[in-house]
Amino acid sequence: MTLRVPLDRRRILQGSASLAGLGVLGLAGCATSEKPATSGLPAYDVIPPLAPIRADVSRLFDITVCLRPFRAAGPRLDTEQIGHTLVVHNYGHGGSGWSLSWGSSTIAVQKAMSASPRKIAVIGCGALGLTSAILAQTAGADVTIYARDLLPNTRSARATGSWTPDSRIALTSVAGPQFGDLWEQMARTSFKTYRRYLGLPGNPVEWTDRYYLSDLSPEEAARHRPPDPLGFANYDDRIRDLTPASQILPPGSTPFPTPIVRRTSLMQFNIADYGHTLMSDFLAAGGKFVRMEFHSPAEFAQLKEKVVINCPGYGARALCKDESIVPVRGQIGWLIPQPEVNYGLFYNGVSTLSRRDGIVVQVLEGGDMRGYNDENETVDRSESEKAIATLDELYSRFRA
Repeated sequence: MTLRVPLDRRRILQGSASLAGLGVLGLAGCATSEKPATSGLPAYDVIPPLAPIRADVSRLFDITVCLRPFRAAGPRLDTEQIGHTLVVHNYGHGGSGWSLSWGSSTIAVQKAMSASPRKIAVIGCGALGLTSAILAQTAGADVTIYARDLLPNTRSARATGSWTPDSRIALTSVAGPQFGDLWEQMARTSFKTYRRYLGLPGNPVEWTDRYYLSDLSPEEAARHRPPDPLGFANYDDRIRDLTPASQILPPGSTPFPTPIVRRTSLMQFNIADYGHTLMSDFLAAGGKFVRMEFHSPAEFAQLKEKVVINCPGYGARALCKDESIVPVRGQIGWLIPQPEVNYGLFYNGVSTLSRRDGIVVQVLEGGDMRGYNDENETVDRSESEKAIATLDELYSRFRA
């Protein structure tokens, strides 16, 4: 019988170790290994053909850096009065902005609509800004987004695009026990809302398989886990019913020769298409965009709208003088898309995820502390080249 266990995202990402090798099936013109035995797996669980990633630096067409807006207490969702203007804050989601956007914005819009406004202003055009604007429209308000940049030029557009609702969302000791209830509410609302985007043209949201490979037993992986001196919160247990448990695959059932192979299915966001869908929906419903840069929340009072939802992301650190916002740097290397690659892979400290707009490759060594309090947005090409070299080593072993 196949053993199914909960997927502990942090343990898998932080405990991955190098492989003895990898076999890949099913590509014409490429060397292939013999088809592995499928004993131990029912017919519906047999591993499909897996195309290899063309891991070559010549296919690296872009490198992007994102600063995640982390707050130890969790996202800021309070209100304040600035003159005659009600301001509802909606920022500070760490690495969970896209994942929690609909749930967090639902809370923000409910607070904004308590004043029964006819018009609402939204500050920011990232993940939280767009979802807040659309939900405010649904609630009956006339909405204008004020921002310096449209989504493609925001930090939100540089995200990995994976369902990670508790990625650097808070510190357990600071957020307190009650935050878990709020987090679960946001996560469940978001998950249910994303159901509406599955199956749309362009696949703005879809499910894909992820493979987590390790030469180490769970006990050995725990001993090699990077330290977490701050105590990042982990709430996965609260929503185990929403996503499939990870599955320990039996030996010989996969093209991967590692002792430990876990597989699960996760939701992902093809942000180029998903963002285009959100912006199109907003404009089709009569929404307006005004290019404007703010330097202080006091300037919100000068807008004609007297209810404002403030969604500046990491920009809140400067705009709101909010020192509780801590930057968490993350860099992604973009390989040319391969439609035949439809899975995610975690191997030897490197994460890859095949999206419609590119294959994102990211170094994860160091766990949640990687990039913490690092505000440097300068591209480090050597970092992405190292990640690609790790993948090339993986597939080179196969070719040998």
